Amino acid sequence: MTPPAASTPRGSERSGSLRVLTGADAPALLRLCDRDPVANLFVSARLLGLAGRPGSDLGGQVWGWFEDGELVSACWAGANLVPIEATPAALDAFAAQARREGRRCSSLVGPADTVLALWSRLEPHWRGVREVRARQPLMVCEAPPAVAPDPAVRRSTLRDLDLVVPACVAMFTEEIGYAPAPPDGGGAYRERVAELVSTGRSFARIDPGPRGPEVVFKAELGAVSPKVVQVQGVWVAPHRRGEGLAAPGMAAVVEAARADGVETVSLYVNDYNTKALAAYRRVGFREVGAFATVLF
Repeated sequence: MTPPAASTPRGSERSGSLRVLTGADAPALLRLCDRDPVANLFVSARLLGLAGRPGSDLGGQVWGWFEDGELVSACWAGANLVPIEATPAALDAFAAQARREGRRCSSLVGPADTVLALWSRLEPHWRGVREVRARQPLMVCEAPPAVAPDPAVRRSTLRDLDLVVPACVAMFTEEIGYAPAPPDGGGAYRERVAELVSTGRSFARIDPGPRGPEVVFKAELGAVSPKVVQVQGVWVAPHRRGEGLAAPGMAAVVEAARADGVETVSLYVNDYNTKALAAYRRVGFREVGAFATVLF
């Protein structure tokens, strides 16, 4: 059962208390995320996506850490464990809560300093870690792309779904180390990709191939707010790597986002992926911090 500390009634927070947030806390949580709108985009985008929906659901469980009645830190607790502006005291509380509830997430992800500090508190208790990616440069582009966009990169349509889904599966498998679903995507995974496509958040270059049309470059906007978006799932087909598709493809994504009024296009990338880092820098991305990911 959830311990009393996680269910402190709203409005009765004393200094140094934790409780599960509700929809009534959404404005305070958004203000917290706004302290670093790039690093905290994962959570703020989900909150903004719920705007106008009835009820008090935040779209996932969020632990809030209060000091003198003020929300000073939070932690998204779902498929990912994501600390938000977490102080050392908050990290102690989040780690204790996570230990009590048991591991339900498939990863810890977020700003490197807080993720690694949270993991140091959980590592003695949680087994089955597959990999710790301790430094993933967090990058932003806040200007027109520095290279010419690839005119063949466009927003995907639902007519492209049978081509886009296998490319997404291939990218996920290469990046994470296991397939998210069968090659056809499976029902749930295919629905997730279809959602990205139908909302204009999927981009692809589709070229003729020996067996018909094929995706040779793709990327998605994994998190979206009015002023900041985060690009995820960047992938070039293995047999087309080395042709210089990545930088112009990313430039096309940046250009499309800016045309929609977005001021900042962000992403994070593994520090060992030197080719990707070089391509992003050519487009005009610069480092503003670092993420870390702990994979289970």
